[in-house]
Amino acid sequence: MKKIIVTGVVMGLMSWQVAAQSFVLTDAEAGMDKGDWQISSQKLKLAGADFSIQQKVLHGGKQEGSKVLTITSKGLTIALSPTRGMDLLHVTGDNIRLGWDSPVNEVVNPAFINLESRNGVGWLEGFNEMMVRCGYEWTGHPVVADGMIYTLHGRAGNTPASKVVVDISDTAPYEITVRGLIKEHTFKKAKLETWTELRYVPGSHSWTIHDTLTNQSDYPHDYQIIYHSNFGQPILEQGARFIAPVKSISPFNDYAKKGMSDWQTYAGPTKNFDEMVFNMVPYADAQGKTIAGVVNKAGNKGASIEFNTHQLPLLTLWKNTDTLKQGYVTGIEPGTNYAYPVTIERKQGRVKQLQPGQSTVFELTYSLLPNADAVNKFEQRVKTIQGTQKTETSDKPIAVE
Repeated sequence: MKKIIVTGVVMGLMSWQVAAQSFVLTDAEAGMDKGDWQISSQKLKLAGADFSIQQKVLHGGKQEGSKVLTITSKGLTIALSPTRGMDLLHVTGDNIRLGWDSPVNEVVNPAFINLESRNGVGWLEGFNEMMVRCGYEWTGHPVVADGMIYTLHGRAGNTPASKVVVDISDTAPYEITVRGLIKEHTFKKAKLETWTELRYVPGSHSWTIHDTLTNQSDYPHDYQIIYHSNFGQPILEQGARFIAPVKSISPFNDYAKKGMSDWQTYAGPTKNFDEMVFNMVPYADAQGKTIAGVVNKAGNKGASIEFNTHQLPLLTLWKNTDTLKQGYVTGIEPGTNYAYPVTIERKQGRVKQLQPGQSTVFELTYSLLPNADAVNKFEQRVKTIQGTQKTETSDKPIAVE
């Protein structure tokens, strides 16, 4: 444990200091890993606080050696995996789970995954997270180009963190920050590094993801990111609704055309339902902020994601209302691009680039909506952003080879 002081200047007028206790759980450079570990507000003697943080190393099957870090408080219980790209496994609060039931029921260690299997969709063999980072070197459907296989949704979600640090503020409200360093380093190809952050105030129903991507190489490098955020029961059900201020929407492919008439609502579990994907451009407020979410039929529980369209200008809606055993789930996916193969995204100008040494930031705030009042406030926020602006719809997929 180490106590650190973070200093800064606000608007050039006043300085501030935030004292925090810092715990390094993994450091590849130093060759250390704490393995099973835990801390609590009681152990830290933080007056008025009530939370615990635990890291557990899993054993057996394909999850052998995988780590799960869990924050538990009266507001939410948040579980993420440092082994799986610092991605979120599930979040629970007020007896409502944010996440889904995947046929993949273990926290699969990437050591047991071949991303190139099944013609480049080996990524699916570990896919069960509430939120997985698709990227950063590339994302989207697999394609063979440039003498290599661009596998489904990139490598970040199957890259163990090289460094994991837990910071806990010494002053109320005792914000917890879990940081992880994801390295996408390949000889002659890439040197991208992402410092992921999960920021959570114990007792609240919201948390923030704050990621900083840096190109550490001497050459410019492309990047893509989709925050693949997934929700199933109890929020997803027959009559559940997707809600967002949408400027334009189009089907991902010909199959999704069939769902254009009712893209805002969900069916119950449906056998032989193939996935339907819709490409969207969201409206935003004057600061570039927008919000999207899913609520149940009764409108008394749901989940929302706030993000900045200056960072993540596009939104993908994934509807996979297959049977419960196959994975009954919907994905709300802010991103820099859509989920087409990187070759199509390049042609259509949706692949970003970082210059040598350049960084870019992505920030999203997720919220559990535990009751009708929270759902109503979310819907009002959407209506305020949308205003009288119309949603343009198209039956034509936007990708053309």
